Amino acid sequence: MTINTISPAEAMEKMEAGAMLVDIRGRDEHARVRVPRARNVPLEQLSSDHLEGDTVLFHCKSGMRTKNSAAQLQACAGERDCYIVEGGLGAWEKAGLPVVKDKSAPMEMQRQVMIAAGLLVLVGTLLSLLVAPWFIYLAVFVGAGLTFAGVTGFCGMAMLLAKLPWNRTAHA
Repeated sequence: MTINTISPAEAMEKMEAGAMLVDIRGRDEHARVRVPRARNVPLEQLSSDHLEGDTVLFHCKSGMRTKNSAAQLQACAGERDCYIVEGGLGAWEKAGLPVVKDKSAPMEMQRQVMIAAGLLVLVGTLLSLLVAPWFIYLAVFVGAGLTFAGVTGFCGMAMLLAKLPWNRTAHA
C-alpha cells in the first residue's frame, strides 16, 4: 500500500467523514497555529499506537516533512488508508479552511535559535572590527555550536532558550 497525496479540501471532507488528521510538526509549531481537531504527534514520537480509525491524514507546515517521511508515515499507518495533505498547513490556510491561531504562543524554537545565533555572530563580528579583535571568538563559538548541533542533534542554545519565561509553557 502506498501513501497518496490529497488536497486540503479533500482532507477536510475525509475528516468530516471520520478520518483522523495528524499534525507531525513540533509541539511549539502546533501551539502557534493548528487545524481544529488535528492531533499533534511530532514525527519523532509517532507510532501506530497514536493512530485511530480506518483513514489517517498527515500534515506538516509545507508538505516537505511529510513527503520526506512518507515511508515512516506509511509504516505507522499499517493497513489503514493514509494520505499526505498536499502543501501542508500553508495550503490548508490558503484554501480558506479553518485554523486556530494563538499569537501568544512562543515562536518556533528553531526560529528562535536561528535569530539568536545570527545576532551573536553579527555582534561578535562587529565588535571584533570596532572594539577588540578577540570578539571574533564569539562568532567562532556560535559556529562551532551550530556544527555540533547539526552533527549530534543536541542544541545547547535551544536548551537555554527553552528555559526563558516565554517558552516555559510550550516546552514544559
